[in-house]
Amino acid sequence: MKLNVTTLEAGKAGDVELNEAIFGLEPRRDLLHRMVRYQLAKRQSGTHKTKGRSEIRGTTAKMFRQKGTGRARHGNKKVPQFRGGGKAFGPVVRSHAIDLPKKVRALALRHALSAKVQAEELIVLDAASLKEPKTAALLASFEKLGLTNALIIDGKEVDGNFALASRNIVGVDVLPVQGINVYDILRRDKLVLTKAALQELEARFA
Repeated sequence: MKLNVTTLEAGKAGDVELNEAIFGLEPRRDLLHRMVRYQLAKRQSGTHKTKGRSEIRGTTAKMFRQKGTGRARHGNKKVPQFRGGGKAFGPVVRSHAIDLPKKVRALALRHALSAKVQAEELIVLDAASLKEPKTAALLASFEKLGLTNALIIDGKEVDGNFALASRNIVGVDVLPVQGINVYDILRRDKLVLTKAALQELEARFA
């Protein structure tokens, strides 16, 4: 499968052969859904917490005599039904992460890449680098390429000027190839891969 390579100025820079094992799969929505759930659950902080009756400070002396008052029998003011008492079945500090096999995660990434190819939302860039960190110049380049909502993946390291110029552009994310993930691929309209990123991905899945 061949795809045209473009420059930042929307010029032609030849073409590139895409690996069918990475970019030519039939996307499975169930795999993508499992992977997105895995990512979103893993990033939850899980620090919400309420105090139970065992953690509330208060007396355990019996409030009033057992019989003859016409009221329910109580022996502790820290119970949940009283104001200031402990919360019954409240949230506790915990991890929300769920398990997903490493092979399934790798397969989901390939399916996400294939989904972008199938939807014609993949752009291969010759290089993501700038001589000066100018946001206005980069915005002009993005307009030529038709990029308003995109995830840009570079090689092992992102060019410093490119990173500085793009960080204030709304709707554009720039990541090194190590940071590529299913959730960010799917949440952006376009996926932009540099030739360096393509080489790293092919080496990763070889």
